[in-house]
Amino acid sequence: MIQLRPLLLVEDNIDDELLTVRALRKAGILNEIVVQHNGEDAIAYLQQIATNQDPFHLPAVVLLDLKLPKVNGLEVLQHIRSTPFLQLLPVVILTSSSEERDIVESYSLGANSYVRKPVKFDQFSAAVRQLGMYWVLMNEQAVPKR
Repeated sequence: MIQLRPLLLVEDNIDDELLTVRALRKAGILNEIVVQHNGEDAIAYLQQIATNQDPFHLPAVVLLDLKLPKVNGLEVLQHIRSTPFLQLLPVVILTSSSEERDIVESYSLGANSYVRKPVKFDQFSAAVRQLGMYWVLMNEQAVPKR
């Protein structure tokens, strides 16, 4: 049996969380969706995986908001890229920010993609479905060795 790796959604807005999960399910994504509501909890979750060097719980992709409580998304991204077991993990910035400095800094820190959340529900759902289809079903990901 094939083990599906989870998706990590780091999102503090409950409405965006529900829309994202709904859109992924509608796209046929069956993977577990782990949700962390702030950057501090996301880092703790990922650090546990890195400490255990557990490739089966390593997310297939991280969907990361930038504007998070406690620790912001750029700091979470920096932690991922500076942790050897996590550094190849695909990270998609999924945010409402269209500020040029956020885009540049995200890519400078190693984001794989930067997607601005569309305001309209149907556009948001379509964008999330496409992200899920690409990063979960099509993307070939390197899995770190223990």
